[in-house]
Amino acid sequence: MSPSAGLERLRRTCHLGQRGRWSPQPCCDVKYAWPPLASTTTTSSSSSRHGGSYHRRPPRHANNVSFPASSVAVVLSVVHEHPRIGSDGESEEASGASDEVISPVRLRPKTNNNRRTSQSDISKRLSLPADLRLPESFLNKQQQVLDGPLSRSIRRQSLSEIGFGKMETYTKLDKLGEGTYAMVFKGKSRLTDNLVALKEIRLEHEEGAPCTAIREVSLLKDLKHNNIVTLHDIVHTEKSLTLVFEYLEKDLKQYMDDCGNFLSMNTVKCFLFQLLRGLAYCHGRRILHRDLKPQNLLINERGELKLADFGLARAKSVPIKTFSNEVVTLWYRPPDVLLGSTDYSTSIDMWGVGCIFYEMASGRPLFPGSTVEDELHLIFRTLGTPTEATWPGIESRSEFLAYRFPRYTPESLGSKVPRIGAPGVALLLEFLKFEPKMRISAKDAMRHSYFDSLGPNVHKLPDTASIFTIPGVQLSRTAS
Repeated sequence: MSPSAGLERLRRTCHLGQRGRWSPQPCCDVKYAWPPLASTTTTSSSSSRHGGSYHRRPPRHANNVSFPASSVAVVLSVVHEHPRIGSDGESEEASGASDEVISPVRLRPKTNNNRRTSQSDISKRLSLPADLRLPESFLNKQQQVLDGPLSRSIRRQSLSEIGFGKMETYTKLDKLGEGTYAMVFKGKSRLTDNLVALKEIRLEHEEGAPCTAIREVSLLKDLKHNNIVTLHDIVHTEKSLTLVFEYLEKDLKQYMDDCGNFLSMNTVKCFLFQLLRGLAYCHGRRILHRDLKPQNLLINERGELKLADFGLARAKSVPIKTFSNEVVTLWYRPPDVLLGSTDYSTSIDMWGVGCIFYEMASGRPLFPGSTVEDELHLIFRTLGTPTEATWPGIESRSEFLAYRFPRYTPESLGSKVPRIGAPGVALLLEFLKFEPKMRISAKDAMRHSYFDSLGPNVHKLPDTASIFTIPGVQLSRTAS
């Protein structure tokens, strides 16, 4: 077999999958680079074989493959085609995200046996918070375990031994609120001494966990963003399911009340941008929040705003035809949903953003209706009764015709909230379009000229970074 044919056969029989996932493509990706790259699985012999210089050999026949005289690095990665799956739906094999993976040819990673595993090493391997305090006995025990490949079962066992998943790890303090299914407590973690929020969901033997709790857990465990509340832990007992969140002092409604419902325009702008930033992250992952309101936007002492309460959120699929109608708090519900539409997407959240923007800037809610009909009257009285020109197809909808709305003419939003200026009014109107598909997206809204004063660097931040890491971006303590 010629060398070129041999390389092609090797490439087709071994494929590199990302993070240990099987792919139907050829199985080993051979890449050449200068300077040499470190291979995913390395040994002293493989580094000498793949990291040294290769010299051109005389061709044996016409099909021989010649290598350049410069050094060549071969980057190899190993994938398990049939991994064992645990009860949580994840592979029991070594994680592709860990530092080492198990090779089917039994290559062993090079380790320094004289180096002691530190708390930083363990925190990194287990994806733990940097401020977590690990007991000395646990560090000594993990010295042997974490020197080898890190499987899902080992990681779960290690987290349990540290204290994750156990109610005794957390101390309940004050009760913060209560809903239909859950109570929320202020608490304290014994692992970090940090405050946490404990959302305790009661489990009924006949019904099990409420679907809202299942939605919230399944979505939040995959959302890692500075403007989305962090889910730290899940504690499951026979009688309850407790979600352990980062603790934030107050929600946006409480923040506005404390300020006499008069925020500075710089604060309004910073809060609005952070809201859009969190939503853009969710919408980019096909997730709708569906219950935006000031009470579901939490704020910490630094002024970081975070989306919370994903109990009504749902992963978006295309087409969307089966969503329930009762999903959004009345004041922040768009007219298409008020008229019975179940065919909606990210636009449902953008209408709510517009209502919250107005409320922050003016100090009062925009459409505080008491019933669906009252809410629609308030919307049409402010924005004008929709026509075929402003909302194509509306005059043929039986739900709309049944109300017999008067022909309201639109009011000037600029006169109702002059503090936001012309760019702010223009952006507000983009949020409040009648036709859902015409509403501005969160991603496009972040690029609106209204936010030019924040500078270009706010668009370059990593997902987990705060906008307040940018010099000059901060909340104003005095109203303007």
